[in-house]
Amino acid sequence: MKTYLILCLLLIASTAWAEEAEEDNVRANESTGVPFACANSIDNDCRAAGATESSSSSEDNKTSLPTSEFGGEETLSTGFVTDFVEDLMTQVRENKEKKEKEKKEYGFNISKYASTPVFGAYIIGSYKYTSQDGKHDGDGFNARNIRAYVDGSILTDFKYRLQLEFSSSPHIKDFYLEWAHFKEFSVKIGQFKRCFTFENPLNPWDVGMGDYSQAVKKLAGMGDKCGEASTAGGRDQGLQVQGDLFPVGKDKHRFIHYQLAVYNGNGINAADNNSRKDVIGTIQVQPIKGLFFGFFGWTGDWKSGDVTVKRDRYAISGMYERDNWSARAEYVHSVGHSVNEYNDDGTWSGTGRADAFYATVGVPVLPWLKIYMKYDQYREQATNDTKHVIYGICPNFRLHKNLNIQLEYHYNNDRTSANPHYSDLWVETYVRF
Repeated sequence: MKTYLILCLLLIASTAWAEEAEEDNVRANESTGVPFACANSIDNDCRAAGATESSSSSEDNKTSLPTSEFGGEETLSTGFVTDFVEDLMTQVRENKEKKEKEKKEYGFNISKYASTPVFGAYIIGSYKYTSQDGKHDGDGFNARNIRAYVDGSILTDFKYRLQLEFSSSPHIKDFYLEWAHFKEFSVKIGQFKRCFTFENPLNPWDVGMGDYSQAVKKLAGMGDKCGEASTAGGRDQGLQVQGDLFPVGKDKHRFIHYQLAVYNGNGINAADNNSRKDVIGTIQVQPIKGLFFGFFGWTGDWKSGDVTVKRDRYAISGMYERDNWSARAEYVHSVGHSVNEYNDDGTWSGTGRADAFYATVGVPVLPWLKIYMKYDQYREQATNDTKHVIYGICPNFRLHKNLNIQLEYHYNNDRTSANPHYSDLWVETYVRF
C-alpha cells in the first residue's frame, strides 16, 4: 500500500514539474518576443469557482473569505443572486466610506468597519441506484445537501462564518470567528472542518467525484469508523492556528503551510463528553505553484456511553491543482477500535487498526466537461480480507460556475460482503444561488 502511495505521489510530482519546465521554456521565449499565455494561479477562488472559468474575469470567481493558498479549509463560493445583491451593497458602502476619512476606532458603539455580509446557498440533488443485494430500498431521488451560509468580516481582521444544513434534519454545520491579520498566523475558534487530509476540507463542489473517499468518510469524521455520526461532516468544535510561510519563486507562492488545532473530539453541536481533547496538526509544502505535499497527524479518542476508543491517525498526501488539471493521492492509517467492537467481558474484537488509500485524477476535456477517475480502497481491520475497493469514473458537466451535473459510476469489490461485486450509479445536480 505504501508503495502504491509513493508511486502516485511521484506521478503527481513528475506531472507538475514537467508542466513547470514547459512554462519556464515559454517564459524564455517571451524575452525574444514570442507571445505566450500565462497560466492561471490555483488559489482558493479558483478551486471554489472551478478552473474551467480560466478565461472569465475575476468578478466571476468571487469566493467568500479565502484564507490560504494551500486550501486548508472549506471554500464557499457565491452564486449569481448573491453576486448581484453584494455588488449593490458594496457600492453603497464604498460611497459611504469615501466620506469617512477618520482613523479606525474601537468601542462598543462603533458600527463602521464591517464588510458587506456575503450570503449564499446551494442545493445538491441526487438519484442513486445500486445492484448490491439487499440495498435496493435505498434507490431513488434524494436531496444530498441544502446549504445556506453567510460570511463577513469586522474591523478587517475578524472573519466570521455561519453555515446551515436543511436537508434531512436541519442543523448548524459551521460557526466560527477567525482573527486573520497576518497571512503567517491566524487564530480560529468555533465549529469547522478538521484539518486532516487534503480532501476533508474541500467543499462538495470541489471534490470532483460526487462523493468523498472512504479514507475521509471512515477516518476523518464523516460516518467515522469509531462510531461518530455522518452528520458531523468531518467537523468538530475547537481552536486552530494556521499560516502560510516563506514566499518563494518568481510568483512568490508560499512554500510552507501549517495548521495546529485542539478539538473537543465529540463532533458538531455537542459539548465535550470527556476530559481529553483531540489534537490535529499538519505541515504542508508547495515546491512549485499548485503542487502540494502534506503530512497530517491526529491523536485523541471517541467516547460513546461508557466506552472510549482511541483515535490515533496519520496521513501522507499529495495534490496537484492547476489549469483545471487535478490529481490527489492520500494514504491514511488509524489505530483504535470501533465502539461496536467492545465485548461485554471487557475484551475487544478486531485488530484495532484500519487504513485507506485513494488516488483520483481530473482531466479537462472541454471548457464545460471534466472527467474524474478514482481508485478508492479501505481496509476496516487493515487486512486484505476486510478490503473494499471502489473503481469510479465521473464526468462533470460544468455548464456554468453555478451549475454542475455529474454522472458517477462505481464498480465495487467488497470482501466484507457476501456478494462482493456490485455496481452503483449516481446522478447529481448542483446549483448555487
